[in-house]
Amino acid sequence: MNSHSHPMRPGLPGLPTPHPRPGRQWPRRLARGGLALLGLTLLLGLLWWQLFALRPYQPSAQDLAARYAHAGAVPITPQLRALGPLAQEIRFISFDGAAVNGRIQYPSDPAQAKAPFPLLVAMHGLGRSHMRWWQASYKGGETLEHTHLVTELALKQGYAVLALDARRHGERKNLDYSVLDLMRDMDLWGKREPYEQMIIDSIKDYRLLLDWLLPQPQIDASRVQLTGYSMGGQMALILSSLEPRVTAVAAIVPPHLDDKVAAVSPQRFLPGLAGKKKLWLLSAEDDEYASAAQNQALFDAMPGAAKQHLRFPGGHILPRDYPERMAPWF
Repeated sequence: MNSHSHPMRPGLPGLPTPHPRPGRQWPRRLARGGLALLGLTLLLGLLWWQLFALRPYQPSAQDLAARYAHAGAVPITPQLRALGPLAQEIRFISFDGAAVNGRIQYPSDPAQAKAPFPLLVAMHGLGRSHMRWWQASYKGGETLEHTHLVTELALKQGYAVLALDARRHGERKNLDYSVLDLMRDMDLWGKREPYEQMIIDSIKDYRLLLDWLLPQPQIDASRVQLTGYSMGGQMALILSSLEPRVTAVAAIVPPHLDDKVAAVSPQRFLPGLAGKKKLWLLSAEDDEYASAAQNQALFDAMPGAAKQHLRFPGGHILPRDYPERMAPWF
């Protein structure tokens, strides 16, 4: 072989050995890197699921009763401040020392009324406040859920209307640990206890106030109805199931919740709704927080014959005229 001969492939005499081209190696290296990254992502996902993912649990009826019990709490004496001739601001200290605020409004002057007023208890949604039951807008934001129209309808039909701020909402916000922080920690790190306790303690606040309010002469304790929007609908179903003093409930677009948060899942409390005079569910066909099938399953599981399911087109924010459809419920 002279100095200009091609190098030979080992074992294959006479054929030149090709030199590798550096540019051809990058696709293979990228593919190997992508597979490694995918494997790492799957491993981290599995580790997260094992450590932090919420898992269903099944509390007993006794456990739930104990968590919602308010018997034995010191009776409250609310502070009342007039907000015009027919409304009063309500403030009291709850069972655990927490400050509670809200409002009650009457359809006419209680001192001049010929009979006590039936009561509507109204519960707001996640991230909202009790002011959404009174005003078309609040702090520059529109009341998109139109709950103020439900209040107007109730007042026209002769009901007194009561609404409180839920824990961590409205005046009761915790700026150091907001509702957004709470929901993030539950979704990312599996911390369901703060969320469940927020719902449970808010319901206990209402139970304490009802203990004081229902014996008042201006309230007809035989006609107590509950409604709520979104999270408020969830709370209305739970509170109604716990309270034999509640005669009717209308849950407006309650979110679908399973046994991952069993202590605050309405499905766990449906048997307690038996015997209610009116049991209504208002749902949306394309709700982001509860599918049409989930809403139908919730309605099917509700006990008794005095139930009704109103379905609306669109998403979680119902059409503006939905309160008109609620008139027969009052």
